[in-house]
Amino acid sequence: MDDLTGFAGRALLAALFVAGAVQKVLDPGPAQALLAMRGLPEALVWPALAANAALAAALLTGWRLRAAGWAAALYCVGTSWFHFQPEDGWQMSIFVKNWAIAGGCLLLAAGGGGRWRLR
Repeated sequence: MDDLTGFAGRALLAALFVAGAVQKVLDPGPAQALLAMRGLPEALVWPALAANAALAAALLTGWRLRAAGWAAALYCVGTSWFHFQPEDGWQMSIFVKNWAIAGGCLLLAAGGGGRWRLR
């Protein structure tokens, strides 16, 4: 993998986690509603925001990329549970996309991501 491609892939994945963090800062209500729907405390939105921000930073910089890739993949798989709503096509689309993003994160964990990264 060439370095520019690896960095571009990491940056695009990081952008998803940045967007998740920003959404939770600006309007935590929808995420809190998903948590409440599953019987979880709405306050879990704040650790989720922190996870989004930390994963975005790790993916963008490439710091501890194998661990970050695994953590991001597990986060995506775990959060897909909130979107498993077969009666709602939009939510099911997010469910499937979370699994696809997890696959990309696992590729990074397997050694992708290029040399342009912190170690």
